[in-house]
Amino acid sequence: MIAALSPLDAREAQDRAWALNWVDSGAGLYRLAKPATPDVHLVSYFLLVDGDYILLVDHIKAGLWLPTGGHVEPDEDPVETVRRECLEELGQPAVFLLDAPLMVTVTKTVGMTAGHTDVSLWFALQGERSAELTFDGSEFLALRWFAKDDVPFGRSDPELSRFLAKLHKTLRRGVTTLGHPTEL
Repeated sequence: MIAALSPLDAREAQDRAWALNWVDSGAGLYRLAKPATPDVHLVSYFLLVDGDYILLVDHIKAGLWLPTGGHVEPDEDPVETVRRECLEELGQPAVFLLDAPLMVTVTKTVGMTAGHTDVSLWFALQGERSAELTFDGSEFLALRWFAKDDVPFGRSDPELSRFLAKLHKTLRRGVTTLGHPTEL
């Protein structure tokens, strides 16, 4: 899955190469104990998109507005992680905009669980601002749809702007599983 990604820029090429070396090393890929054992583990992030809006959650432990997502469980496919987490965190099934992750990042975490490294696969999902969403109050303070010009980049994942740029570029080419591009 990681090898199939076409990097957006030199940073993603570097993260992709690092992640592939990590996978090839035989190291454990999955978090086995909270908060960070092993200290590098695989995460599936997903961003709900509705036109020019994206859904972010105010994550309690990170202290940031983040896409939803979670740790990939042992022997779980990252796509299944997205399906599981979407139901757990938002109370709705995942509707994928793209057949595969769009991006990979390697990021040191911040907040209450600072110090470990997430290798994150970023997915894009179709969202609906009018849909009734529930959220996990033990993980999030709030959820909110942000217009593309109002995304709080100063208080979000440092790679979010790059993901949105890559998503915009991809959707402008019309590459989606729905057969039609979304705005963004």
